[in-house]
Amino acid sequence: MELWELSAREAVRHTIAYYTYAADHGRFDDVAALFAADGVLEVHGTGGARAEGRDAILDFFRSVGGDVVTTAPPGRMQHHVSSVRVDVVSATETNATSYFTVMTGAGVDHWGRYRDRLTPDGDRWLFAHRLVRTDGRTPGGWADAR
Repeated sequence: MELWELSAREAVRHTIAYYTYAADHGRFDDVAALFAADGVLEVHGTGGARAEGRDAILDFFRSVGGDVVTTAPPGRMQHHVSSVRVDVVSATETNATSYFTVMTGAGVDHWGRYRDRLTPDGDRWLFAHRLVRTDGRTPGGWADAR
């Protein structure tokens, strides 16, 4: 493995981790900035949606923003990401898969998978396409009402 591949893998992991941090803290401008200018966010399951381009992605997060940050019962959400696998396709494309579990003050709320394709932008790697697939949810929880 070459040094540029290791650097790409670490940059992709940083993008994935920062997405959850920024979203959980209501920093939706930062979330949108993690996408390529023509990037796509596709959500299957809880809160299903498709947003193309940073402006549309920002609008999506703003539409659920107050709910996610302030009213998720009881208290703010925390996304926990695990089993991150990064496949470097080339110097201009990576694919990543991971699992997520979302917690609120009431415990586990919902869980699922991320499937990502990322492209480089300077020393960062940005989402060209992020698929969020909810696999399950706790009855009566925040996601159950979506």
